[in-house]
Amino acid sequence: MLAIGTQAPYFEGCDENGRLIKLSDYAGRKLVLYFYPKDSTPGCTAEACDLRDNYHRFLHEGYEVLGVSKDSAASHQRFIAKYELPFHLISDPDCVILKAYEAWGEKKMYGKTSLGTLRTTYVISEQGVIINAIGKVDTKHHTDQLL
Repeated sequence: MLAIGTQAPYFEGCDENGRLIKLSDYAGRKLVLYFYPKDSTPGCTAEACDLRDNYHRFLHEGYEVLGVSKDSAASHQRFIAKYELPFHLISDPDCVILKAYEAWGEKKMYGKTSLGTLRTTYVISEQGVIINAIGKVDTKHHTDQLL
């Protein structure tokens, strides 16, 4: 994981609507940047819904929320619509952002080792510095880990 106190890597990617989103768009605001493996899977849905259900708390505390996965923009649109997510999701099919944030690597599942998305969340300050990093995400209570 990236170290707390380091400058957040620059990123840009397209959201569910094809709109380009960049780290610099969040200058002057705190950002919860979360990486997750796949739309509409049980753990990813629990995490997204926890963030959705507490979205007003994030806004009240001055945070924006942004998710990133390898899924397509069309998949993100369906995920957002089905669960009424109030935040944007970036599609990163080439893992450029995932790798920059060390959220892509070896995973072990059911005794098999493979490459995949490592569920990770970073909180980035108004100045673009990482102020929190969570590698062991509690999908059902992620907001409590962050706030």
